[in-house]
Amino acid sequence: MLVIRLQRTGRRNEPTYRLVVADKRSAVKGSIIENLGHYLPSRESPVFECNVERIVHWVGAGAAPSDTVARLLTKNSISVKGLEKYIKRYTKQRSKSAPVEEAAKPAPAAPVEAKKEEAPAAEAPAEEKKE
Repeated sequence: MLVIRLQRTGRRNEPTYRLVVADKRSAVKGSIIENLGHYLPSRESPVFECNVERIVHWVGAGAAPSDTVARLLTKNSISVKGLEKYIKRYTKQRSKSAPVEEAAKPAPAAPVEAKKEEAPAAEAPAEEKKE
């Protein structure tokens, strides 16, 4: 299976990436099939340049873009058909300081509110009888 992914290059603390097509099983810095562009995130205004025609060709041929590549393509308004299915949705994580038991119990919302409303109504007639 082919994948369109980023291949890290550049110096320490100053990464640059190549946009490449490679076999999914090959090493990240291993052999590539084709170089499609580059991404320079460490500049003041990040640079993302790619060959859109070749990306459309490879996606049509069955290559799957990685999550990061799909997000970069969407962010830079490059329209590739069916790109949304490759973007993963992230969920919020629970805080590590909260105990697991509290997070597992569902919070009762409606019954607690109903009891609070009934209590003041019951106290009001009791005060009138005392006077």
